[in-house]
Amino acid sequence: MKRIGIMVVAAFIGGAAAIGGYKLLEPKGGDALSFQEQQNVLFASNPKVASTGAVDFVEAAASVSPAVVHIKTSYTGNSSNQRGGSPFDMFEDFFGGGGRGMQRAPRAASGSGVILTPDGYIVTNNHVVDKADKIEVILSDRRKVSAKVIGKDPNTDLALIKVEATNLPVVKMGNSDNVQIGEWVLAVGFPLDLQTTVTAGIISAKARSIGILGRSQQQPTEEEYEEYQRTGKMPTNNSIESYIQTDAAINPGNSGGALVNANGELIGINAAIASQTGTNVGYGFAIPVNLAKKILDDFRKYGAVKRGYIGVTFAALDADEAEKLKIDDITGLYVTDVVPGSGAEAAGLRKGDIIKKVGGATIYDSPDLQEKIGRMSPGDKVQLTYLRDGQLKNTNVTLKGENSVASTLKPAVAKNTNKATIDKLGASFAPASAQLKTRYRVQNGVVVTGIEQGKLFDSWEIPKGVLITSINGKPVNSSKDVEDALPATRNGMTRISGVGPEGAFTFNIN
Repeated sequence: MKRIGIMVVAAFIGGAAAIGGYKLLEPKGGDALSFQEQQNVLFASNPKVASTGAVDFVEAAASVSPAVVHIKTSYTGNSSNQRGGSPFDMFEDFFGGGGRGMQRAPRAASGSGVILTPDGYIVTNNHVVDKADKIEVILSDRRKVSAKVIGKDPNTDLALIKVEATNLPVVKMGNSDNVQIGEWVLAVGFPLDLQTTVTAGIISAKARSIGILGRSQQQPTEEEYEEYQRTGKMPTNNSIESYIQTDAAINPGNSGGALVNANGELIGINAAIASQTGTNVGYGFAIPVNLAKKILDDFRKYGAVKRGYIGVTFAALDADEAEKLKIDDITGLYVTDVVPGSGAEAAGLRKGDIIKKVGGATIYDSPDLQEKIGRMSPGDKVQLTYLRDGQLKNTNVTLKGENSVASTLKPAVAKNTNKATIDKLGASFAPASAQLKTRYRVQNGVVVTGIEQGKLFDSWEIPKGVLITSINGKPVNSSKDVEDALPATRNGMTRISGVGPEGAFTFNIN
């Protein structure tokens, strides 16, 4: 009994010291310390134990559950911006839609969130709170409090929200780099509108890309098209997918909840599942917490993500891709293009180089690169190891911000050496940049840069800014290609294919 009493007193003193240290070091407003620095103070007295050896989940579940909250969102009945029948379109896209199709926006929906600080910062998924008119958080003590969005990012599907409350329970952040395949994990959240639910499983895979974020952003919005028409700047697909895969049961409603190791340390934010039925079949995906830390700190500091870019487009190598490119290497990232004015260009990278390592870590697939760069900011330097002419070389690349990189896209898209107007169509065209083609996932195309009133494109209401990929079945990459393809009609019919704000299209014009 005496020993137990001493342990209780020691634990009390350690906890009091941690809370006192947090209060002492917490700056006014709580914004100067990063989330990780605050965590270091909050959990200063906690011993570090390898989670792979733990088999009893009782303590982990008890420590995490109070800090995982239920998020309820509401929407206006006429919200035209909502993509489908629920904020879980991310799930439904991967399921195959569950047969519901496109519906009017929901009046209410729910998800999960994880409390990061005692003063009410909560991480969740972007798709849980995106376009919500009202966000309510139900705490573990059953209090219902309103939340506001601090920042959200569709490229990682992360969001940071804030409630006005104090002395809230907090989940300890772990290190997702140390996660091992086969390690036991718990998923904690509010699936299917149930109360707090804990499920167990193992880590099935790491650095998994499932294509769900890229698919949801494949087509730009009308606002992006309007911006393109004004400035010539078209955003690229900057989604980062490097999920932790688990067979712990995750269902709709778990979105934004915690994936923790057996020590109760947060290693991921649950985001999606793979299923044909809409419920768990053993494939769940979580955003690594090490990526989330940087994104969340940016939200709190700037309200948005300050993302750094290398400035290359690339193809992940495997046996099939290597055969297509006529090269011997089957691992690494093959550089297909280097953005003019980017850090990659300044560092001497060229088309045809094969990126083998980033910061000394071997790169096997695109998620390996994207997650590591996703944790960095503009101005940071990263060492790349690449293969050129059979020799490994090292270079340091200074990452540039989105505006710096995007500013190079305008000349690539808008520049048109001959600015030829095709009389029959009443339109002018410019070669599409590599970045724009990557955004649309097409191999070729020209951008419509001008429309003549009263002519065919005008009468068919084909707008400026759309991408024309082929004419009469022939791929087009320049105004000359358009001119050469026009005579190849069938029965006097001109067939024009492309992609625009509403998706792919084909017109048959007499």
